Amino acid sequence: MDIEPLHRRIASDIERRIASGEWRPGFRIPTEAELLAEYGCARMTVSRAMTDLSARGLVVRRRRAGTVVAHPPVHSSALVAIPDIQSEIEGRGLAYSHRLLLRIVRPTRADEDGMGARVIELETLHLADAMPFTLERRLISLTTAPEAEQADFTAAPPGGWLLAHMPWTEAEHRISAVGADGETATRLGLTDGTPCLRLERRTWRDGQAVTWAWQTFPGAAYDLVARFSPTKAPTKE
Repeated sequence: MDIEPLHRRIASDIERRIASGEWRPGFRIPTEAELLAEYGCARMTVSRAMTDLSARGLVVRRRRAGTVVAHPPVHSSALVAIPDIQSEIEGRGLAYSHRLLLRIVRPTRADEDGMGARVIELETLHLADAMPFTLERRLISLTTAPEAEQADFTAAPPGGWLLAHMPWTEAEHRISAVGADGETATRLGLTDGTPCLRLERRTWRDGQAVTWAWQTFPGAAYDLVARFSPTKAPTKE
């Protein structure tokens, strides 16, 4: 009779507690030291179990906060629509909040062609149940959206404000897989190199650029879904 490797048993025990609802999303998994004491094994064995659970999207390993049970992925139809992060988070029954980390009004740079003469540069951390959900860097053209210069983005996140005040007529999405760099990892509470999904989005109104945004999500927390047919445009999933 085959004996199950200890790291798999540890992972199975944790997965069973998550599946049963005993450990709910956001619950902090016992520390490595606590698991070492419980199973009487080497640190490498526990680390291997955590790596397996993290790779399957069941847990998220965060700096300082330890390892927590992952929230179910938020499915987005962002391929065919402009999603509102706040609505998506609240639609999952989670509490939304955000922190404005940076707000600068400045001239556009050479690599920001098409954004007009001046932009607002913003960096926003979106949170779900007080845990980092996505880090957003955004430029807003003050040529197309001059009202944005007076907007209070500490009260309303920039994406929601734009959807309410500056309807778009054209959009472009670019999706890529990236590893969290030092600053991004720190903001999202991840370890360096953690797999992330990056959504780059540009919108225009009547041919004039409105905004250019980059949103970086922990890979286990977000995915993009669209349904296609040969004769129909993509529809929401």
